[in-house]
Amino acid sequence: MDYGALLAAFAREGPQGPATRQHRLYACLRWAILGGRIAEGARLPSTRTLADELGMARNSVLYAYEHLTAEGFLAGSRHGTLVAHLGLTHGKATTAHAAMPPPTSRLARRAIALQGEQDDANRPLPLWPGTPALDEFPLTAWRRCMERAWRQTDARQLNYAPVQGHLPLREAIAQYLRVSRGVRCAAEQVFITDGSQGGLELCARALADAGDTAWIENPGYPGARAAFQAADLRLVPIAVDSEGLAPRAEDWRATPPRLIYITPSHQYPLGAMMSLERRLALIRQARETGAWLIEDDYDSEFRSDGVPLSAVQGLDAHAPVVYVGTFSKTLFPALRLGFTVVPAAVAPALLGAIAAAGMRGRLAEQAALADFIESGQFMLHLRRMRQLYARRREALQAALARHLQGVVTVSGGAGGMHLSVRLEAPVTDVAVSRAARAQGLGLRPLSPFCLPGTGGALYNGFVLGYAGMPVDQADELVRHMGRVIAQVSRDVTAGRP
Repeated sequence: MDYGALLAAFAREGPQGPATRQHRLYACLRWAILGGRIAEGARLPSTRTLADELGMARNSVLYAYEHLTAEGFLAGSRHGTLVAHLGLTHGKATTAHAAMPPPTSRLARRAIALQGEQDDANRPLPLWPGTPALDEFPLTAWRRCMERAWRQTDARQLNYAPVQGHLPLREAIAQYLRVSRGVRCAAEQVFITDGSQGGLELCARALADAGDTAWIENPGYPGARAAFQAADLRLVPIAVDSEGLAPRAEDWRATPPRLIYITPSHQYPLGAMMSLERRLALIRQARETGAWLIEDDYDSEFRSDGVPLSAVQGLDAHAPVVYVGTFSKTLFPALRLGFTVVPAAVAPALLGAIAAAGMRGRLAEQAALADFIESGQFMLHLRRMRQLYARRREALQAALARHLQGVVTVSGGAGGMHLSVRLEAPVTDVAVSRAARAQGLGLRPLSPFCLPGTGGALYNGFVLGYAGMPVDQADELVRHMGRVIAQVSRDVTAGRP
């Protein structure tokens, strides 16, 4: 065999190899054996001969042979170094394997059900919702907190973090929630999670059994839907109105829930705020039914149109409410820290369940966040962002009124980080979103926020994020949005796909 040609073929077709020649030779031979280019039982040339043929040091060839022998690809004999009999199939069998369905078709049903539209998190697009103004984050202050956290960390703290989370952070969160959101809690009731998604997954697995019924807002947050589906819960979509989740008496009778997911301060994605009357009614009915209310308070800090109502959790000392929050929106998504507040009576049992599951957080980041809150930097940042987001929301609303009057209708403008708009043009939001993404514009379609087959066509529109949108770009972004809608409308009229 011409091993020089083999190396050249590997360079063209094989996986990217490491830089050193000895690693490159090892990877090439391994690739050739696995692919049948070197047959099982074939005798390889001596290390000296192959070194001469390839013009490399003999030690490099020795390294490759020894590594492959240790992994079981080669075997030594009195006849030299042979390719081991590994039971690999090539030729016709390979063709048969190529015809097999791809691995994704063999995923579990629950995983297939979770597949949906990618949220472009790794490709930030203008107007795509969910991302805060990262360029406005006080990175210097955060670095100082991180540096202090690492300076104060000793060898004992390099072990797994406490199951419930860093106590100073839980104390800081409890104090903040008591003052700002009216939550009734102590540090013992706070659990640090991997973002709000970690909190939702914790609720789904710890508070319900497989097959139990979970009510979700429709349209509603896809992350909650994913968490409940992954826990094998039965999802029941409940319609929302101008006051948020709006269950009927028939819903309570026909599908009594174990979990009820709500976003009462700023319904996601439509933006409604749940009235006090409905909050109290939900608490009463959940208690009578034996259900848990999962209150996701994801962005109430940024409400600017009046003072938001206090959290549902704080309305009743014995309310069956689990309160979920996150720092992904208030600080930055990569932090991946959230919190869950549970009733005091449930906390010990939940602590045991988490300990058994091995869920542990990152201590340095938790210590830094506690410092960031206690030093006043967190509240300072929130005030700045509340003012900034108000200006950006007003700029986006004004631009929509100037350039897309009659094309879209705005809702959900009381605060937060996004607007919801209904599309009045005779085209689908999914088609417009697809065309917009191809042109670098993030118009997240509204209809997929509904469960499939539950009236998504009634919510034909977009969820527009403005947190990361500079004020001076609002007009051009909205004009761009109008051009995309017009182009898709022309394509539909002309019968083009």
